Amino acid sequence: MIITCPYCHKELDIMHIEMDKDLRFVFEALPSFGTRYSNLVMGYVQLFGVTPFSVKAKKLRLLVEEMKRLFESQAFSYQKKTYRISHAGIGEALDLCVKKNWSDPLDSHNYLKRVMITIAEREEKDGSRAAEKDLRAKETRLMSGAGRAESTEDLSRITEEQRRRNLVRVGEIIRGIGG
Repeated sequence: MIITCPYCHKELDIMHIEMDKDLRFVFEALPSFGTRYSNLVMGYVQLFGVTPFSVKAKKLRLLVEEMKRLFESQAFSYQKKTYRISHAGIGEALDLCVKKNWSDPLDSHNYLKRVMITIAEREEKDGSRAAEKDLRAKETRLMSGAGRAESTEDLSRITEEQRRRNLVRVGEIIRGIGG
């Protein structure tokens, strides 16, 4: 659809203006993925058959928006279950999708989501193992006595006045808790 500008009387094509907005958004959004993942995002988005850009700029913008939301939230839902995944996990899943030989353009993110589910579950398992390992190390430290807080004051240097004030404070604390 072509319209004429009422100020400069120049003919403008509305489709070109909308396409420019969509492509501008795509180019502004790509740096938010970082240099490490922006190529993977564009490679994945192109699997949906978004070329030529002049015709399918809106579809390209929508796909980049979805990927941006995925990277920002680091979570996705599949079959009413929400999964947490890291940026590295998303990048790994995108890499696998891009390297797979597709005969037809993709029409949904379902394959990507299935790949991300396995990666998210692996990350969750690794995270729980690391947390358990840290807990065991902390427990061992506490059992051996190394984890106890060391006093910052040298007890031999406490004056009689400081000792009396400490006794008064301890007595107030004990009375405060009902002892």
